[in-house]
Amino acid sequence: MRWDRLGLVFDLQAHPLPFGIGAFAQGPQALVLDDRVRVYFSTRSRDPDGKYRSLVAFADFTRDLSAVLGVSQGPVIEPGGLGTFDEHGIFPMTVLAQGDRVFGYTTGWSRRVSVSVETGIGLAISRDGGLSFERHGTGPVLSATLNEPFLVGDGIVRVIGGRFHMWYIFGTQWTRPTPDAEAERVYKIGHATSADGIAWVKEDGRRIVPDRLGPTECQALPTVFDRDGRHHMVFCYREQVGFRTDPSRGYRLGHAWSDDLATWTRDDAMLGLPGGPGEWDGAMQCYPNAFTCDGATYLLYNGDAFGRFGFGAARLVV
Repeated sequence: MRWDRLGLVFDLQAHPLPFGIGAFAQGPQALVLDDRVRVYFSTRSRDPDGKYRSLVAFADFTRDLSAVLGVSQGPVIEPGGLGTFDEHGIFPMTVLAQGDRVFGYTTGWSRRVSVSVETGIGLAISRDGGLSFERHGTGPVLSATLNEPFLVGDGIVRVIGGRFHMWYIFGTQWTRPTPDAEAERVYKIGHATSADGIAWVKEDGRRIVPDRLGPTECQALPTVFDRDGRHHMVFCYREQVGFRTDPSRGYRLGHAWSDDLATWTRDDAMLGLPGGPGEWDGAMQCYPNAFTCDGATYLLYNGDAFGRFGFGAARLVV
């Protein structure tokens, strides 16, 4: 594949939000509207004890992503209530237009004691064009099961052949690199289907994308698009440890393809979108989202520092 790199299309310093702490625009996810593209992302606030909490915001763009039209004036959905799966934030939220409604699939975060976090996938619905969302119930629509014991999240949903398909991640293990170190997680990409987008059937525990870095490779935020009659998946992957300080162990973009949505062949080199040395994505590329608008396929993604200051884009060359 060949891509036109569009650069950093959303810079939080140039387009500050009127809420939060003015940093992070993570996990960009596009909703194509009649006159614009609305991109949802997670930013951050601090709760009373000083810990981060992820909030969902959006930026509106022209349909070719050449200009920012505006930003949301507040979060589109608040964190969940006491004891809920999304009490401590939402990251990411992916969106799917369904008639006059927009389904938002949230990844809710809740803090733990022995490990840092647990996650689940929730459903929220918008009836005002994606300006605000209301939860479809208090609990998750997809969460831990026998063979996917924790860290279910990053759900991206498409309707193919009249059926809802969700690609998501699930945790396989928590380990400590040393006895006194913080526990680090490992997660893989899974798949589920649904007739209505609410009740889901998992392929419980099946890892659909082969590892490249070995069994402790962490795979995150898959996104799927079609090209020339074939399904393509872009995701990000990293080493389990050392990824925060060593760029060679940090997130980069991976790729797999499938002709039947069941068997996926990994071919990272086919993607052909390296980071720009010394640029905003020179050390890291992560959290991708593919979408089509006016016949063109775009890929949104975060760069260095996990999207601390914004996100960029590339356009697929036909």
